[in-house]
Amino acid sequence: KKNDGLLVHVSTDYVFGGTKNNTPCKEDEPANPTGVYGVTKLHGEQAIIASGCRHIIIRTAWLYSEFGKNFLKTMLRLTAEKKHLNVVFDQAGTPTYAGDLAMTIFSIVEGRYYAGNEGLYHFSNEGVASWYDFAAEIAAAGHDKCRIRPCRTEEFPTKAPRPAYSVLDKRKIKETFGLEIPHWRESMLYCLKNMLR
Repeated sequence: KKNDGLLVHVSTDYVFGGTKNNTPCKEDEPANPTGVYGVTKLHGEQAIIASGCRHIIIRTAWLYSEFGKNFLKTMLRLTAEKKHLNVVFDQAGTPTYAGDLAMTIFSIVEGRYYAGNEGLYHFSNEGVASWYDFAAEIAAAGHDKCRIRPCRTEEFPTKAPRPAYSVLDKRKIKETFGLEIPHWRESMLYCLKNMLR
């Protein structure tokens, strides 16, 4: 704020989840996180807004890429090693390629399209999937001899409880910045091709 700078902050779908939902989450929907991770991410958003600085907060979800540890890379390894794999089917969201998120942030900042459009936005790839759907697509693209079986969330408890439904409504970011967002399957295949290179 002192230097009139713009702060770009990446947040998460974990700010939702405490309320049962089956329609895409909008930016103005009340946040209701279920765990410490979601609560602290929400507090981060609130602190930025309260500071009065110019900001763009982008909530995203289910990130993966060619780099680091993530679901896509884990599934590629496991489907190559195992004949059977149980994957959660009762959580819905959208797999999001980190490269698409990065290019979106770059285009907004580089083009200075943020002037007068500061605020909170949602970004993910298009479409809806369960982790089971995502895993099945990954296996089909590489290791289709591994049989993917659906299972329930309670069979795989995690330290940070995930929202059961965290599909993000992207209308605001698309209309404000004129974005065309690819479907998650298209971006997944692009990522896999990059990994093969």
